[in-house]
Amino acid sequence: MDIKDYQRVTLQVEALISGETNLIANLANISAVLNMEMANINWVGFYLKEGDQLVLGPFQGNPACVRINWGKGVCGTAAATNTVQRIKDVHQFEGHIACDAASNSEIVIPFSINGEVVGVLDIDSPLHDRFSEIDEQGLVLLMDMVEKMLNEPINSK
Repeated sequence: MDIKDYQRVTLQVEALISGETNLIANLANISAVLNMEMANINWVGFYLKEGDQLVLGPFQGNPACVRINWGKGVCGTAAATNTVQRIKDVHQFEGHIACDAASNSEIVIPFSINGEVVGVLDIDSPLHDRFSEIDEQGLVLLMDMVEKMLNEPINSK
């Protein structure tokens, strides 16, 4: 996908989740759209913060690890550091948690509500070095829009 594709997908997602305040419903639709639009991926979904762990949320793909400790693996590292993790070869990532042996690369984007990381978007690929700088920019653009929409109802109360 190029940046225009990500802009189109962001508008599509915005139309789907606009006015809906249920987090699970919104994340389910986002993962479905990304699964339809992105080539060469084998898993896309969300992990949500619960205490000192990330717990499996809405996703598309094979069954996945249910709980990931905060700061562990690619997802836990992204959440704990509030930074995007774009990993060319997950087998070279120290502490990688292998939920699917077919996955070779991964990108994880944390997202926040009221400034606190509450979850991550996680996308896996069977290809090495699948995710580009453009993928990162496009997915960050998407999740920035999602964060704004998630924060609106909370901040307006």
